[in-house]
Amino acid sequence: MALLQCGLAIMAAVNVAVPSHPVGNAARRLQSVQPPHVYAVTEAEHYLTAEQIGYIRPGFKIKLNSLTNVGPGKKPVVDVTYTDDMDQPLDYLGKATPGPLSISFILAWYDGSARQYTSYTTRTRSGVTMPSADQGGTWTHIELGHSKYTFGTTLPAGMDVTKTTTLGIYGRRTLTPIIGKDYYANNINYDFRPDGGVVVDTWAAMDIDKTCNNCHDPLAAHGGTRRTTKNCVLCHTPQIPNDATTGNTFDFKVMIHKIHRGENLPSVVAGGKYGFGADTDFSTVAYPQDIRNCTTCHDPKAAEGYIWYSRPSRKACGSCHDNIDWVTGDNHVAGPQADDKACASCHIPQGESEFDASIKGAHTIPTKSAQLKGLNMQILSVTGAAPGAKVTVTFKVTNGDGSAVAPSSLNSLNILLGGPTTDYTTNIRQSATKATASGDAWVYTFTAPIPADAVGSWTASADVYRNITIDNHTDTGLSVREAGVNPIYTFAVTDAQPKARRTSVDLAKCNDCHETLALHGGQRYKIEECVICHNPVADDKSVRPADQGLPESISMQRMIHRIHTGEELSQTYTVYGRGASVNSYNEVRYPGDRRDCVACHVTGAYTVPLPDNVIPTITQRDFYTPMQPTAAACLGCHDSKPAAIHAYTMTTVLGESCEVCHSNDAEFSVDQVHAR
Repeated sequence: MALLQCGLAIMAAVNVAVPSHPVGNAARRLQSVQPPHVYAVTEAEHYLTAEQIGYIRPGFKIKLNSLTNVGPGKKPVVDVTYTDDMDQPLDYLGKATPGPLSISFILAWYDGSARQYTSYTTRTRSGVTMPSADQGGTWTHIELGHSKYTFGTTLPAGMDVTKTTTLGIYGRRTLTPIIGKDYYANNINYDFRPDGGVVVDTWAAMDIDKTCNNCHDPLAAHGGTRRTTKNCVLCHTPQIPNDATTGNTFDFKVMIHKIHRGENLPSVVAGGKYGFGADTDFSTVAYPQDIRNCTTCHDPKAAEGYIWYSRPSRKACGSCHDNIDWVTGDNHVAGPQADDKACASCHIPQGESEFDASIKGAHTIPTKSAQLKGLNMQILSVTGAAPGAKVTVTFKVTNGDGSAVAPSSLNSLNILLGGPTTDYTTNIRQSATKATASGDAWVYTFTAPIPADAVGSWTASADVYRNITIDNHTDTGLSVREAGVNPIYTFAVTDAQPKARRTSVDLAKCNDCHETLALHGGQRYKIEECVICHNPVADDKSVRPADQGLPESISMQRMIHRIHTGEELSQTYTVYGRGASVNSYNEVRYPGDRRDCVACHVTGAYTVPLPDNVIPTITQRDFYTPMQPTAAACLGCHDSKPAAIHAYTMTTVLGESCEVCHSNDAEFSVDQVHAR
């Protein structure tokens, strides 16, 4: 569903019809003694009335009370209770309380030596049997919010009762017809041994809240009900037959690696595709960081956070390195491998040096190599700033150990000036590799003056890097660009005191997905520098071929929204870069929910009205130009013609009227229309 449609669907919650009849004395009595549940402004429930909350009873939580009758030839019995956000009981059928429930159960045993599940519960479709939730079981509803489920599956007579067995539970509460959303129960994964023995072998490779959900916001597969990786691995095993169309396996450790490497899989680079069926294609997935950051998914603090480097296998390793032929040995230095027995003899967890055959060594990220010295730059002062004047910048460049670095020894050191900080329109960039020494610092005076009409405050920043050759066990070594983090220094031109640009986005939030956001050759790290050049009047006209039409805006708020909307855009968004690069973003697959504005923005920075002095954005390739500041941001995601007509209609020579409907306390506030 498009973002605008999602917002309108959520708004339907505000107008939910509330029946006049009570929900039942028992439920009402229990509810009355509970403290109210507080919903954040980003949740749709925040905008419901107390009466609507009382009727809808938002939320869906499952509690496992007991699991019995697990043994050879038996049908397991599960006892569960299920409640709303206020821990009050729900009606499974959705009559005493709105929204019918569905709760599903998976039962699988675990082979600790192979780290692989085999599911007892299966289904058969078109003659193919595969792991799934239990089929054909029966419910016994004991009381409101309390039921027992007897499996349809009869456990094998020869089952091994000493094996770790896991019960997976997931569920849905259907309320979309009433409030435009369903509720998904917390997934439960209960480990036990049928003989009552102590559980030793467990699958605990990932902590989803600390890994997957940094990007996925949240990870929710198969219609939204499966929300833990452990739930996934109960079924995604070799027990599932390979995809009938492509032949690809659904085995979790293979499938997930291949999906995330996407467009950079060797097989895809060579012209192939990766996906399932006729319509599911992951060949355009662009992982937003270096794929060698294995700990992004394999959290070192997880119980089995060491698995990625301690258990090499042909399946796991060959999923990313999918051009290896284990039969012929092509693209594998050690040649053919009939099984996994020899993997760990070469691929030990960690060797004596970077870039060796050890797993950690082979996954060394060059820009994080210990062979680099570290590079830092600090701007100490900016003097002589005045309209029409040439400013002087005093700075230091040092190695990681604090030792001095001469600018002339660097491959690049450019200092950037931009202003005004109310909203940038002008920038000046000059090389300072020939700066003059001044004690333990360096001084550079710009040859170009600040414009004569400059006002307010300006910002100084810098791009600094050197190329270092490090040892990667080849004859030539590996050339690495070692860049310093951009310094940000605000100085006054006509202001009495320097005033920094407003903060809209938290870089730490960007790096939740990107790990290390570093652009333009890995030398631009700070958003505070990005916005100097990616300002409202900036576009790609200086590098866009004449036959490619009008220039495209690269203003930050428009550009970033368009990039992250990606394949959901109704228009094309292609930016030309230096070196004749063509950058099309219409295939970007944002893994989160774009309604979650605080996933990128600092709290409150995305609301209207915007600060005074924010200027219009030049958008020559869009439906109209210029776009006033709020429209430029909002139409970055909502890029359809109807949305543009709405924004244009709300704009006059006096400016935008967006705040009338979309300010914090208005009927259609930004938080409310994006609430989930």
